[in-house]
Amino acid sequence: MRTSVLDGRREIVDPQRLERAVARLRENRVALPTFAQLADPALIPAAVRAALSGVDPDAAHPLNLFRVHWYNAANRVDAVAVPEHLVLPRELTGVDAPIVVVLGDRFPLIGAHKVLAAYACLVPRLVTGAFDPTHQRAVWPSTGNYCRGGVAISRLLGCRGVAVLPEGMSRERFEWLERWVADPADIVRTPGTESNVKEIYDACRELAVDPENVVLNQFSEFGNYVVHYLATGAALEAVFRHLAARRSGLSLRAFVAATGSAGTIGAGDYLKQHLGSLTVACEALECPTLLRNGFGEHNIQGIGDKHVPLIHNVMATDMVLAVSDRATDRLGVLFGTDVGRSYLGRRGVPDDVLAALPSLGLSSICNVLGAIKVAKYHDLGPDDAVVTVATDGAALYESEQRAALGRYFGDGFDELDAAEAFGEHLLGTTTDNLLELGRTERERIFNLGYFTWVEQQGVPVEEFEARRAPGFWATVREAVPAWDELIDDVNARTGVLEES
Repeated sequence: MRTSVLDGRREIVDPQRLERAVARLRENRVALPTFAQLADPALIPAAVRAALSGVDPDAAHPLNLFRVHWYNAANRVDAVAVPEHLVLPRELTGVDAPIVVVLGDRFPLIGAHKVLAAYACLVPRLVTGAFDPTHQRAVWPSTGNYCRGGVAISRLLGCRGVAVLPEGMSRERFEWLERWVADPADIVRTPGTESNVKEIYDACRELAVDPENVVLNQFSEFGNYVVHYLATGAALEAVFRHLAARRSGLSLRAFVAATGSAGTIGAGDYLKQHLGSLTVACEALECPTLLRNGFGEHNIQGIGDKHVPLIHNVMATDMVLAVSDRATDRLGVLFGTDVGRSYLGRRGVPDDVLAALPSLGLSSICNVLGAIKVAKYHDLGPDDAVVTVATDGAALYESEQRAALGRYFGDGFDELDAAEAFGEHLLGTTTDNLLELGRTERERIFNLGYFTWVEQQGVPVEEFEARRAPGFWATVREAVPAWDELIDDVNARTGVLEES
């Protein structure tokens, strides 16, 4: 599974494949949104926006491609002017700094923001003729949500998607995949759980022997980084500026995100450039790869580990911290049960926040705890915002919540258990397992990626090294206007938009 950070970025590589892709899109009545439209949905044609009102956000309908952005309402049908978000109060977090959480369960098709990354990884290949939807299969390696997003995007674009994920992920992920894949064989289960990423790569290497299988590895596809820089970064800025307009003197001090594939954390580059915030990477304490070159197993599903993604701009990351899956599992029960929410209500947590807690899945809770750690470490006050994302909601983890109830609360979850979980994991959040990154630590983490990408995956060492320089990342982002021009050209050739 050789990867090049330079191949097929913006030029048409196979006109015949591109012609077949255009024909397939025309046949299936598919129009493609541009990257600019996903960053600012106001740019979506009015006729498309009007037509969306009659489309189920969970249907395999091509218009749902125009909902793959942060500006969907809670019903996921309507659009909103400001991305939906929570401002978590001191009553819940124990800190004065507002913790701002932008909600990813508003995305269509999968109820998670990874559908955005999937679109951004496949479409540049499609419009450059690097992928033929008429006979090639899109292979989506993932620990859960990205492969679901990939299967959904594949189906909407009229091609076959193959999901590769660990067999130990939540049952809800597999139930969704079983409804969406073209063939049960298109779900490839690999050994292990969240932290077994190499096993996913091994399976993809075997699949890639067949040239009809095109591996779209979110950990190394720069479309993932680019779309989060552009669309997620702009969405988070919009939320912050909305809040700042109502609270004089508010500043954005930090953006916190679990590393995962390192797509979402790419928004930190945008926020750093536009608002001067710190970029903070979260990982599981049970597998502290960035923090300590560590390894292990954990249950914070959706954040990945045991390696440094190729698309992680390590040299622009300011802090690394770790959160235990004991905390995320137990808080998942606290947030997800009537007993837990009732207890939090008596602690003074507002009703609107309580009602929104189901929008926080396990990795989302991890991000919130990371944001609290940062606020405590830097002694942030009420004018110092920390922003993060809820990548998905609790609906994907009902089976995990039942498992956590049995693991931690064998006699049932009562008010005393709620008080203990709240006290230990929210009010009791500490500033240990946190590291500010200077040049030496950044170099250590960057160098750790060598073993995955150069030795195992075949990335040329000069391409690997090029990523140290800020200019490399600026050059990668320059692909967007060319991609959008190619998307516009494909749409013109299909004629679908003109017929809307």
